[in-house]
Amino acid sequence: MEGGDGGRQFLDSDGGSDDETFESFHEHNYSVEDDMPLQHCNFVNDGLISMEPSTGMSFQSLDDARDFYYEYAKRTGFTIRTNRIRHSLKNMAIIGRDFVCSREGFRAAKHTLRKDRVLPPRPITREGCKAMIRLAARDEGRWIVTKFIREHNHKLMAHCKFPGELPIINILSEVEKDKKIQDLYDELQRERERSAAFQQQLCMILKDLEEHAEYISE
Repeated sequence: MEGGDGGRQFLDSDGGSDDETFESFHEHNYSVEDDMPLQHCNFVNDGLISMEPSTGMSFQSLDDARDFYYEYAKRTGFTIRTNRIRHSLKNMAIIGRDFVCSREGFRAAKHTLRKDRVLPPRPITREGCKAMIRLAARDEGRWIVTKFIREHNHKLMAHCKFPGELPIINILSEVEKDKKIQDLYDELQRERERSAAFQQQLCMILKDLEEHAEYISE
């Protein structure tokens, strides 16, 4: 589901994300306990647009969970961005993701203290806000809310103060992102195999040269 009116102006793409890798979903610290009461949700049919996030919420896909938090942020008065992504070491599939308030964290000093800066720095928007939602994948393909922080440390924006007509940003769905990651992982494996083959051929050539040199010197 694509969120809302004329593009995701409430989804802040600035700041990137932190990637982590784990052997399995159960490895990371915020895994879902088996006895956690789950609330299975359908973003469209269950009328989730008017609901607040809560731990134990279960979504059919990561896209549904992202759209739900996007709509909640838009209704509440803040923008969001992806902060942390967790990958499986086995196949690099995404098994965990955090969506945070766009004012989470602080701008890195390397960006504010650059000596080669030509233009003045952008206004500081990071204020260390802790508001966020953490999602984790389950074996059956659903995504579970394992952590939700409601409180913001800054004033929320009124809906009328949001930009009205921002250009539509081409944001890939989570499935598309996952596929791109898998394609890159497969390409990396192929390059490693080719590199190993070249190294083996080089060793054989060097060995032949060494034997030939010994033969000539006799």
